[in-house]
Amino acid sequence: MHELIQTIINGLTTGLLYALIALGYSMVYGVLKLLNFAHGDLYMVGAYIGYFVIQWFGGPTSLSIPVPLLVLIMFVLAAGGAGLLGVLIERFAYRPLRDAPRIAPLITALGVSFILENSVLLLFGGLTKSYSTPSFIKFSTGIHIGDVNIDAVQITILVGSLLMMYGLIVLVNRTTLGKSMRAVASDREAAEMLGINVDRTIAYTFFIGSALAGVAGVMSGLAFNEISNTIGFLAGLKAFTAAVVGGIGSIPGAMIGGLFIGMCESFASSYISSQYTDLIVFGILIATMLIRPTGIFGRPALQKV
Repeated sequence: MHELIQTIINGLTTGLLYALIALGYSMVYGVLKLLNFAHGDLYMVGAYIGYFVIQWFGGPTSLSIPVPLLVLIMFVLAAGGAGLLGVLIERFAYRPLRDAPRIAPLITALGVSFILENSVLLLFGGLTKSYSTPSFIKFSTGIHIGDVNIDAVQITILVGSLLMMYGLIVLVNRTTLGKSMRAVASDREAAEMLGINVDRTIAYTFFIGSALAGVAGVMSGLAFNEISNTIGFLAGLKAFTAAVVGGIGSIPGAMIGGLFIGMCESFASSYISSQYTDLIVFGILIATMLIRPTGIFGRPALQKV
């Protein structure tokens, strides 16, 4: 029983990280019908920002500020940095192609992904960097019940992710910006005629989605320690899988899809083999596209006539 509970906790932790990244995919697809394949690299950028924040404050073994304040600063700077980068990408890479054939922004997104990966490689090198989390967040600071362990980093991920998701739901459903986002997602031309600033709404959408990915990058660095310029590629693909399974364009779908993929990974690692986790995840993607292309919460697109 303790192994089952531990597997569920690990799956929730990983799944919430995927959900945070998947939310960005779904939000951008909702307003632009664009698959932003550079989104995973914003997660990678957030992880690097978190790493350098640790170094700026003395390194993992000799921090000059309390750990809770350090983690808060990491989250804020990663969210802000990744968010601003997302806005710049939208402004200079996607906005000029907004009315172009769909294949153009899709190819551009792949190009932006390669640019981000190789820019980080040129600036910081290709060697793996380590957060060395155990040096400043001890494993013993978590919750330990028998053989079940929930360390402090997992608690941070669980609580932080759920709070951000709740905040996003409130923003989308109860604020003027959220209403504008839903209007643009429903019909961009009609929203513009009603006086909604479409460009600003899309920029805010990119900022929020990218900020969530940046925070997820920091959480991943804290949880798994090692980061490199390539970590965004696989994480982005799995988050995209989560968004498709949940229903691309659906915020609840992204959350449920992320948790589902995380749980599948965790159970596969515990009861089958970690070598088969990627096979299982992308097998789920193929099965979803064959059986229910719209995903769990997705709806068939309405055709204008």
